Amino acid sequence: MSIDINGISSPKVHAPTDDSKLKQSVEQQQPVKSESSQSSAADTVSLSDNAVQLGKVDNVAIAAPVVDAKRVEAMKDAISSGSYEIDTEKVANKLMQFESILTSEK
Repeated sequence: MSIDINGISSPKVHAPTDDSKLKQSVEQQQPVKSESSQSSAADTVSLSDNAVQLGKVDNVAIAAPVVDAKRVEAMKDAISSGSYEIDTEKVANKLMQFESILTSEK
């Protein structure tokens, strides 16, 4: 079951793997109680420890630079000075691995 909130829907829904977990999660949910029309109900959200940790990892990944500038500069210097050596056997092996991945997906 997916929920469409303001036209946004998630393509994947993670359901419990067995019925006992589903029953437990349904039993633990409390019905929403509304008080008088004068007081407003506040919505609350609680995140699991895994979700909080995933959020922190995501923030670190976003803050990390896309390119390692020091490594790029070292490569430029090595190429300019002529000291950069290419391991042709390693390059050939990686190309063959890549080719086998492309042909196996057909």
